[in-house]
Amino acid sequence: MYSDLRMNLNRVDPQSEDDAMDPWPELPYEWWRATRDTLHMYTQVVGKLRLALSPFEPQWANVPLYLTARGLTTSPVPFGSQRTFDAEFDFFDHVLVLRTGDGGTARVPLRGAVADFYRAVIDALTGLGVSVTISEVPTEVPDPIAFPLDRVHNTYEGEQAHRFWQVLARVDVVMKQHRARFRGKTSPVHFFWGSFDLANTRFSGRAASPPPDADIILRYADDAEQICVGFWPGDQRMPFPAFFAYGYPRPGGIEHAQPRPEAAQWVDEAGLFVLPYDAVRAAPDPAASILEFLTSTYEACAARLGWSADLVGEGRS
Repeated sequence: MYSDLRMNLNRVDPQSEDDAMDPWPELPYEWWRATRDTLHMYTQVVGKLRLALSPFEPQWANVPLYLTARGLTTSPVPFGSQRTFDAEFDFFDHVLVLRTGDGGTARVPLRGAVADFYRAVIDALTGLGVSVTISEVPTEVPDPIAFPLDRVHNTYEGEQAHRFWQVLARVDVVMKQHRARFRGKTSPVHFFWGSFDLANTRFSGRAASPPPDADIILRYADDAEQICVGFWPGDQRMPFPAFFAYGYPRPGGIEHAQPRPEAAQWVDEAGLFVLPYDAVRAAPDPAASILEFLTSTYEACAARLGWSADLVGEGRS
């Protein structure tokens, strides 16, 4: 499906010393695949805490994580009528830091099997006086393994997780520039732990109908007209990091649009535009290349969906 978009997939051992000086470090999928899959499950454990305890918001806006200067955070999560806590992945010290609003703290090391991490997180929260029951089955992944039983995902290499965060931190800055121009309703730039991607969604204000066969996630995600952009680090289907964009409902004739820059393509099987991260890294100005992709795909979708040009302020969209 994505063979025409693959770039440099044979390079699986990046040079750490060189990349430390690279403002846009490489992130080959196979190089960090085991850590990626384990970290995905770690983030699902923590993300489900927000899902269980925070009030539901349209398009699941109550469940994502957010970039910080050291990693990813839940932001404050309510517990009981007056208490809050948060959980932050620290990709420098490689720990999950748990903090309560009344001063309690706990640290869970990022290492080992998902089953052990899950147990350690629940025990640490219990020690802080936070009692929570979460769904123990991962979402949006093939062949999910319940957290208490998962010893398949057991690899965490700190250098690789930190590299992933470095990429996310750079992308987050650019996506926030894109978001800032929109005058209508828009999501924050946030990290979805189910699909394991950093995303931003713009809305027209019009309702939409989810697909007839939609599961519970899509029933609440696709009930509004929207244009979404984001970044993901790759998976088994698309084994390379890339930027993506799409409109929902699918805009008529969108497959004939000409996204920019040149390396961007419409992938019909997936129903979205894709721009490989390696093409961005190779560009003279990577940030400008990302903004060009986000702008051109938004314009293509918005024109076909009939969105007002007034929804975007002056400057790049």
